[in-house]
Amino acid sequence: MKTKELKELSIQELDTKLRQTRDELLQLRLRKETGQVDRPHLLKVMRRDVARLETFLHEKRTAPAQS
Repeated sequence: MKTKELKELSIQELDTKLRQTRDELLQLRLRKETGQVDRPHLLKVMRRDVARLETFLHEKRTAPAQS
């Protein structure tokens, strides 16, 4: 996920994307526990994506309050 793409999304779109990414991360964790993960590096990538999404969502929600 590119930061340019995330900056252009609305709050609702970011929230939806965050929910989807968290669901994917949960599924990946469950598959890891059962030994079915082909690419374990995706766990790290998805955790970072969740953090990035939360950061942009927080920035967008607090931006009107600061202005």
